Amino acid sequence: MQIDIYTILKHILSYYLFVFCLFVVADLQSQNKQLRAYTLEDGLPQSQVYAMTLDVKGYLWLGTQGGGLARFDGSDFKVFNKTHGLASNYIQAIKSSNDTLYLGTQKGLSVKTKDVFRNIDSPQVNEILKFGNTVYLLTNKGVYKLSKDVSVEKVNLHSGINNSQINDLVFDGNHYWLATNNGLWKLSSLDSEEGTIEQLDFINYIGLTILDSKIFASTFNSGILVIEAQDFEDAYLIREPLRINNISIQNSNQLWVATDSEGISVIDTETYTELFTIKNTNGLSTSHVRDVLSDQQGNIWIGTSGGGLYKYFQNSFKHFNTDTGLNGNRIYAVHHSDNGIWISNAETGLMRIDQMGIHNIELPKTFSEVKIKTITSDKKGHIWAGSDGRGILFKGKVQIDSIVLDTIKKSKKRIPIERIKTKVLNRENGFPFDWIRTIHAENDTVWAATYSSGIVKFSYNPKLDDLTIFKTYSGPEGVEDLYIKDMIKDNQDRLWYATQNGHLGYLKGNRVTHLGLVLDQNISINSILVQNRTIFLGTAGNGVWWSDDSNYSVFKKLKGAKTLSSENIYQLIFDDQDYLWVGSERGVDKIELTKDIEINDIFFFGRNDGFLGIETCLNAVDKDNKGHLWFGSINGLTEYQSIDISLNPKKPNLFLEDVKVAYKSIDTINLSVWSNSNKILSLNPNQNQVSFSFKTIDVDHPNGIEYHYKLNEGDWSPWSASNTQDFSELNYGSHDFVVQSRNYRWIESDLIRFSFHIERPLHKKAWFQWILIGIVALMLILFIVLYIKRLKNKNIKEQERLQLENHLLTLEQKALRLQMNPHFIFNVLNGIKAMAQTKPEKMNDTVNSFAILLRDTLVNSRKDKISLDQEIKTLKHYIEVERLMTEESFDYDIVLNTDLDVEEILIPPMLIQPFVENAIRHGILKGPRKGELKIQFDTTEEQLKVIIEDNGIGIYNSQQQKPKSDHQSMALNVTRERLESISGAGAMEIKEIKQDDGTIEGTTIVFKIPLETDY
Repeated sequence: MQIDIYTILKHILSYYLFVFCLFVVADLQSQNKQLRAYTLEDGLPQSQVYAMTLDVKGYLWLGTQGGGLARFDGSDFKVFNKTHGLASNYIQAIKSSNDTLYLGTQKGLSVKTKDVFRNIDSPQVNEILKFGNTVYLLTNKGVYKLSKDVSVEKVNLHSGINNSQINDLVFDGNHYWLATNNGLWKLSSLDSEEGTIEQLDFINYIGLTILDSKIFASTFNSGILVIEAQDFEDAYLIREPLRINNISIQNSNQLWVATDSEGISVIDTETYTELFTIKNTNGLSTSHVRDVLSDQQGNIWIGTSGGGLYKYFQNSFKHFNTDTGLNGNRIYAVHHSDNGIWISNAETGLMRIDQMGIHNIELPKTFSEVKIKTITSDKKGHIWAGSDGRGILFKGKVQIDSIVLDTIKKSKKRIPIERIKTKVLNRENGFPFDWIRTIHAENDTVWAATYSSGIVKFSYNPKLDDLTIFKTYSGPEGVEDLYIKDMIKDNQDRLWYATQNGHLGYLKGNRVTHLGLVLDQNISINSILVQNRTIFLGTAGNGVWWSDDSNYSVFKKLKGAKTLSSENIYQLIFDDQDYLWVGSERGVDKIELTKDIEINDIFFFGRNDGFLGIETCLNAVDKDNKGHLWFGSINGLTEYQSIDISLNPKKPNLFLEDVKVAYKSIDTINLSVWSNSNKILSLNPNQNQVSFSFKTIDVDHPNGIEYHYKLNEGDWSPWSASNTQDFSELNYGSHDFVVQSRNYRWIESDLIRFSFHIERPLHKKAWFQWILIGIVALMLILFIVLYIKRLKNKNIKEQERLQLENHLLTLEQKALRLQMNPHFIFNVLNGIKAMAQTKPEKMNDTVNSFAILLRDTLVNSRKDKISLDQEIKTLKHYIEVERLMTEESFDYDIVLNTDLDVEEILIPPMLIQPFVENAIRHGILKGPRKGELKIQFDTTEEQLKVIIEDNGIGIYNSQQQKPKSDHQSMALNVTRERLESISGAGAMEIKEIKQDDGTIEGTTIVFKIPLETDY
């Protein structure tokens, strides 16, 4: 073969020049990694954003042309327009002050306090500023200020100012600078026409900003004037850019110039040279920029006319997609080889990225429009790519000898040259399978894992175009699950494979070791990674697992204080700093592991952090020789290069957004003032339902904010993304609600405390209850006193009655006792009289016994109780007198059946004598036989039992013979009543003693009285 060497050199030079230019363009276009667009699809109400501001809470407020007002928290847009009370949906200016928002519209000023708008008529407002406590409006017809009664009044400054269009105003500490449509003005005061007023220029000035002692004054179409030390005569003119809408200082010392046709020009404030531009050629959808604003996180927000809102931010990611040179956005496979990155670009084939740019790889027609799911290379630099249904692509360099003709020397030279060899291995040319999941190449040996047919071990010689199939490892060889998802080789020459059904195994030599379901669950293992002796498994829905034991039989789930952003793991890779990177459908997590393989910290990167691809693709990840990580996703290719980015470690700002009582917002208090103060919200007893809404704004990581709270001294709730809490059926009394937030880095905010007190109902208040108790107690006491008094009176009367009855009874008893005595005395005296004539010796004994009896009777009749011994003595004297008085003798016996001392037993006096007298006179003396009288006393623990027994004619015969007025009958009845009053009804029993033939043998009287003792 003869080739002109100069022709070859010419083509080589042209090729490298082309790719260099392509690289430069691609590099410039890749700057959109720093831009994040928000459009109507994200919830922005209108694509023309003319004004922006940040409030103290961190909300970003946007004024649009026709869409009204929008509030952005990093995740959602909340829109306010005319239906909410806004004067006009066309907003040119916004100013935030505490909880109040001032809006400059085409129809004047709107003041928003909470969710209430107050509209004030004024000329069209172009800018709103606040100096001290005064709010100034820059309008199309001069300067106005807002009075305390929320009305506007014109500030009369100068005839050349009062009716001019005022575009901007700044204060340098000594003077006010006004940018108007008829020139630049310098004033010493804004209060009145008094003071110094100087017109410095006469053209249309648009914007003003100050940096140190420099004043930057921009015109619309004549450049930017830089005035140093207030010396207008020596001002420096920055001639470009033109058609300026707004200027501001960003990033401490950069002048950002927003134009209506050239996007943003960033100018160095020392050299006045342009640093870079941001426009439609490198990220913006339009070059018409209206406003620029910095937030607390260091982001710069760009409001455009027609392109919506953009966030410009520094990050470690560089993104590639169709806008930056790729043929498609879905990246199925990523592989680094020979200082370049090979990617599978959707169904559009292979591409290679290196320092010269992005290159399309020429492929055979049989391998076009196919999904390439895996790419790898061997040590010779040959590329191997596996596809869905088209087999394996080999692409490598083959060295051949070539003859070159030297036309000058007219000679031939044999020189070795390299040619690109491309070969498709599939069923048509001897390869057993066409569906390839993943490939591992080493030296001259290649392993290809298929979708469902096992692992093929083979080699291919490109020079000889020779394919050799060594072996297929499938079910018979020990691979029990053929649905392989990933494959990797460790430093011990083991080729590990993981399957869709959760199986794990490895090949070493020609032997298969199948470990089976190592996670004890049938869940897909998407990715496998070996680091030193530790194996990491990424699963579909159950996070990351790891094992470092000798036989890898036990796997543990990767855990720690922080959790992964998603449990669906698509990618696993370690960087050069030993951070584990995990790709999922939400982005990527950068994990810091402890020496015990636990999660120490997690850094999440999503779209707001520059990882624009969002959802990563299965195992489409690799690391280049510089340590840069490359991630394939469904939205393009992302390169990660660690750079030093100054992050703001400030605490998150937490505030109470709303407090509702009985489901109604409390609009009468300023929550920012009441929070963490001594103020206490007083609620009535029916207002025991209280709910709180709280918020921390993080426009970069709105989904990373979490909250926890507690009520009073209770336990903290778990951390949660919920920013509302409702309390119902609260107890009466004082309550403290405490809440805290933390951001995605787990930096915690200061505590927010809100105190409230629920009044007790009147009937549950202590003082009312005590008064009620006092009244009830007083009434009860009064009732008790009256009752006791009435009871006492009743008792006194009853006592008097009882005393009277007792006295009458006593008198009656005494009278009865005395009634017995005269008759008895009369009988005894008559007997003694008769004895004097016939039996003088017996009379003497009778008189003595009678005297003793009479004395005892008189003594005992005055007592209520006497001893049983005394009663027995009296009975004996009485019986002796009766024996002496009768002609017929009778015997008597007194029996005591008791263990008690008879002197200690008490008994009413004269209780037994009537029964004894009745037994003698009407029983024994009338009987046909010698009389016998027995008196017996028995005691129990509670009673004294008395038995009087005689052998007379019987009590019923005796009663028939006695007259009704007989003294003894009356005495017997009275004595019966005495017994019943002492012992109750039925206390006495009288019965006759009968023989078997019915003859009467006598009478027995038995009665019982309560036993009473004198101790």
